Amino acid sequence: MVGWVGLVGLLYQPAAVPARYEFESKHMGTTFRVVQYADDADAAKRAADAAFARVAALDEVMSDYKRDSELNRLCAAFKSAVGDPIKVGDDLFFVLFQAEQLSKASDGAFDVTVGPVVQLWRHARRTQQLPDEDELAAALAKVGYKKVQLDPARQTVKLLVPGMQLDLGGIAKGYAADEALKLLREKHGITRALVAAAGDITCGDPPPGRDYWAVDIAPIAKGQKPRPLRLANAAVSTSGDLEQFVEIGGVRYSHIVDPKTGLGLTGRRSATVVAPKGITADSMTKAVMVLPTDAGLSLVEKAPGAAAYLATVGPGEAVAERESKRFALYRPR
Repeated sequence: MVGWVGLVGLLYQPAAVPARYEFESKHMGTTFRVVQYADDADAAKRAADAAFARVAALDEVMSDYKRDSELNRLCAAFKSAVGDPIKVGDDLFFVLFQAEQLSKASDGAFDVTVGPVVQLWRHARRTQQLPDEDELAAALAKVGYKKVQLDPARQTVKLLVPGMQLDLGGIAKGYAADEALKLLREKHGITRALVAAAGDITCGDPPPGRDYWAVDIAPIAKGQKPRPLRLANAAVSTSGDLEQFVEIGGVRYSHIVDPKTGLGLTGRRSATVVAPKGITADSMTKAVMVLPTDAGLSLVEKAPGAAAYLATVGPGEAVAERESKRFALYRPR
């Protein structure tokens, strides 16, 4: 027979604290990492596998490397002539629509039609030679977000110049992280989770007993310390040329290309954007990198819940820093 004290103890035993589980899988040219707090290892593994499967499916939609991706099939349909609009899937249309909104807001500083120029710069990094001027001019003639026609009612896309190539490298990973986190929450009931894809991180509810996820911004120069952030139900993305760049003729060119000039950005700079969603943070870092500093910060200030930090390296590894007004909300207090 259980006494009253024992019965109360049985009824009010504290719930077990979920354990931390971490998984990795390679997709979209990088390593995706899922950190989650779950009740048991088997449930955590099933949830992570499902999240990675969702990312893999999105890679089949949005990759510009995979010949049979939905994105490349769309571009191939307009390779030699401008035909009828093509209906695309929900994911591709959503990302293209979001990209168009940012292109308009940034006056083309972010532009997914930059594919032909990006391909030239991929070749330039391999050969250590600048793109041929005539080839660059021909590629630029196919660039411009106004040359993409979206029809939300019919969910169709039409490319208005033959030979256009869309490149979603500046937005797809953020969206994939969002979708992986969404799947963990809605299909597996796991709300305390984080999904990272290199410099793109999307956070859900914080770990047990904490108010936030601790995330560091990687330094851009020697001697600079990582900058810690506190995030919950938010995303952060950092873009820069710390690792992806090429030096030609004594000039350092970033892998990030200015859609208007067709040239890789020069100098050493990084941009970090915090936003409610990964798709916003990921894409907005590219626009902030391309725009003049004041214009980039202004763009971020106009986006609900967004904040930005910019670092520029000058002579002697000196780092000049700027941040938007809301960025202080995400720093340790």
